[in-house]
Amino acid sequence: MTQPMMTLNDGRTMPQLGTGIWQVEDAATPAVVAEALRIGYRLIDGAAAYKNEAGMGQGIRDSGVARDEIFVTSKLWNDAQGHDAALRAFDATMDRCGLDYLDLYLIHWPLPAMDAYVETWKALIRLRDEGRVRSIGVANFHEPHLRRLIDETGVAPVLNQIELHPSLVQAPLRAVNKQLGIVTQSWTPLGRGDSFDAPAIRDAAARTGRTVAQVILRWHIQHGLSVIPKSERPERLAENFDVLDFTLTPEEMAAIDALDRGHRTGPDPDEFDYRKPL
Repeated sequence: MTQPMMTLNDGRTMPQLGTGIWQVEDAATPAVVAEALRIGYRLIDGAAAYKNEAGMGQGIRDSGVARDEIFVTSKLWNDAQGHDAALRAFDATMDRCGLDYLDLYLIHWPLPAMDAYVETWKALIRLRDEGRVRSIGVANFHEPHLRRLIDETGVAPVLNQIELHPSLVQAPLRAVNKQLGIVTQSWTPLGRGDSFDAPAIRDAAARTGRTVAQVILRWHIQHGLSVIPKSERPERLAENFDVLDFTLTPEEMAAIDALDRGHRTGPDPDEFDYRKPL
């Protein structure tokens, strides 16, 4: 199945559809990553906070797929914000992964109360300029955070990975990302199943002969979003990948959009401070 590709604002390309490895035990990660690549995924989304970067790198090596065919993402965790700390954290990530470079490196959260994300971003720019990472971006950034990065460094992130699903459609932030030339990537794209019983989704699933999860992932794809569902089960990995050969109608898309109720499954980026309990 041909993968749709997205062009980033630095001229590079990435697959639109990938898989994430959040909450996968490090020991299980090599098999999950290798199976995903066997199915046809070419985008693997990891992070230092997931504590399975070693397994991710091993799975890539075990897969037999050429490294230059795989788009690998990792993320800087919150306790390593700041210019020099970010450089050290990147070195640690690369040691764990055992890879020569990353395709994409993200600041995981803005942490506005710490006010270190601009200096952190400058470190990522340096890593990009040194060729150690191909592209750089952010996760969970809101408009003020994005505009400050651009205003103070002149460099826009290529991608903003945000919580996005039918219960949290994020239309205003998606519009800001588009205006700034930033790809929107959806995490928790299935919303932990909280909209699976919605008639709009069940009706579309019945019409297309697909599962409700496939309908939701297709909704992301048709909105032009990059999407990274996760699963450890081979049959679910295959199901999540099989969303590229059917189409939702404009009416079905609008009906799913209308499920938005601003419901977050994770923290609000404006308030989140990892040093405090949620």
